[in-house]
Amino acid sequence: MKKLLLIALIAITAPYLQAQKVGFKIKGSDTVLPLTQKEAEVYMKKSPNTSIMVTGGGSGVGISALLSGTTDIAQASRSLKLDEKMKLNDAGKAFKETIVAYDALAVIVNPANKVSKLTREQLEGIFTGKIKNWKEVGGADEKIVVYSRETSSGTYEFFKEHVLNKKNFATSALLMPATGAIVQSVSQTKGAIGYVGLAYIEKTVKPLEVSYDKGKTYVAPNVANAKSKQYPITRPLYYYYLATTEKTVSPYIKFVLSPEGQKIVLNEGYVPIN
Repeated sequence: MKKLLLIALIAITAPYLQAQKVGFKIKGSDTVLPLTQKEAEVYMKKSPNTSIMVTGGGSGVGISALLSGTTDIAQASRSLKLDEKMKLNDAGKAFKETIVAYDALAVIVNPANKVSKLTREQLEGIFTGKIKNWKEVGGADEKIVVYSRETSSGTYEFFKEHVLNKKNFATSALLMPATGAIVQSVSQTKGAIGYVGLAYIEKTVKPLEVSYDKGKTYVAPNVANAKSKQYPITRPLYYYYLATTEKTVSPYIKFVLSPEGQKIVLNEGYVPIN
């Protein structure tokens, strides 16, 4: 009798065991956020037993959360710093790094601004505070208002390194908590300038063509130019996760890297890895 009851119990509970819910969190880069939200949405429809919670906050925030164990995947628009790698190693946390897409970093101004292109040197001058008026770069006699991401942002780090040649931002730069806030501020401020990931470009702002050869050639920020590596301010976008959670997160990451996942990358305004 006991044996029969046990068999019956197994038969009843088997479907529930098979349909066990899988849940994990992804946190970090605001640049990667719209892409991850779309990937997770499509993936959850395909795998109804999976629940994925996605939040932003910046690359540094995501990596800190990975260290503290409050996220399963850290999404980042920069690679791990040496001290972050050391902290993970010291805590005995083996980690994996996966490039999920590429992004072009666009410099944006208010649509009323007649300036449509700038050299890297001019951008450096503007964002470090040496160039303070638009008339210095061929624009109207108007004060330049610089918008930047916060220091915890991977985009902030990347822009500082690759556009400002590691020089500090102007002390007058207004630091924004999210990329969307930069778009909104630039769209509402006539003399404003900022920088955002390609996927954040809207009609309310104007992206500038950029020259990295002292004004010989200017290239517009778009997917085609980023893919061909013609546009100079491009970068990889990462997922970081611990080896201990690999089994849980790898089906989702495989989906992101699949042809279907990479088609979403393109549709959302990012650059596919292949």
